Amino acid sequence: MRVIKFTKIRFIMIAVSVAVISGGLVATVARGGFNLGVDFQPGLSLRVAIDSPDAEIDAVRAAVAPIDGTQVQTVGAPDERQFVVRVRDAGEIEEFSSVMSERVVSTLESAFGAGRVSELESNYVGPRVSEELTRNTVLLISLAMGLILLYIWFRFRLGYAAASISALIHDVAFMLVFIGAFQIEVSTATIAAILTIIGYSLNDTIVIFDRVRENERVMRESAFDTIINASISQSLSRTLITSITTLLAVAAIYVFATGTVQLFALNLMVGVVVGTYSSVFIASPVLLGWRRASRRRRTKKESERRGTPVTARKLDDAKQAAPAAEIQVSEAEKARVIEEVRRKRAAASGRGSSRSKRKKK
Repeated sequence: MRVIKFTKIRFIMIAVSVAVISGGLVATVARGGFNLGVDFQPGLSLRVAIDSPDAEIDAVRAAVAPIDGTQVQTVGAPDERQFVVRVRDAGEIEEFSSVMSERVVSTLESAFGAGRVSELESNYVGPRVSEELTRNTVLLISLAMGLILLYIWFRFRLGYAAASISALIHDVAFMLVFIGAFQIEVSTATIAAILTIIGYSLNDTIVIFDRVRENERVMRESAFDTIINASISQSLSRTLITSITTLLAVAAIYVFATGTVQLFALNLMVGVVVGTYSSVFIASPVLLGWRRASRRRRTKKESERRGTPVTARKLDDAKQAAPAAEIQVSEAEKARVIEEVRRKRAAASGRGSSRSKRKKK
């Protein structure tokens, strides 16, 4: 099996991630922040059925365009011609639910004919409910991160847990700036997609870390970056096959679905790619850095305890340099032995000459 040196380009890939996330954040701010749906912003969600052959999604959107803060999505079978019209509540209209419901229905009737619009369902989300939902969403994601940290800490070690959380934070940050930069509506389906990606990315990371833990016992004499590269290379085919299979299934949903389900599939496709990337180029380099930092700390403590000078040489580098050091020591020893033999021969020849001179006398 060929071992690919993924850790050689870890700084480049981390820099790419930082640049992309920073660019997405700037684009999100430039476009006015996140496109919050009615779930996270006060407003009215009205489900209507239009009995007209001209009632296509584009025509419905054009009809309600004069009403500020409207969004239209199709629901049900195409021949049923059912739509969900969402209108944001800016707090300027009293009795917003009843007033806006009548305005939307009358606007649609003026476009498609009187008596052709039927109101099937009406839901209003007030400011208190939207704030509570936003707070619960943040709490849910934070709780999920904390439980993941404890689980991996228990199953592996703290360094593995910190590396996994770093990759998950990267995935969530990338998803958020992607949603904000392209102004995708933030709804409960979006939060479900983010939580799904957290689980998917974590599964990829655990597969690689489990192989790292096994190789630590098998490759004891190898440097830790060599162990990581071997572990990623061994699990790479499994990771790629799983990701490609998942992408094919989610892409089919994106092509044939509409509305919220289509946006959910789009977020999943981006998340699968980002989750696979972070498992290889974010989690593993963080684990390598954590391991080297902890070994430097241990070396420093041992040096201070023994009273010897502290060196900044990494233990993994020392392992890799060990064969060369052995060669240098053996060459030096060989030169010392040769020099000692020469001195003995010179001393012996000197003693021999002095004895011959005494005999001649």
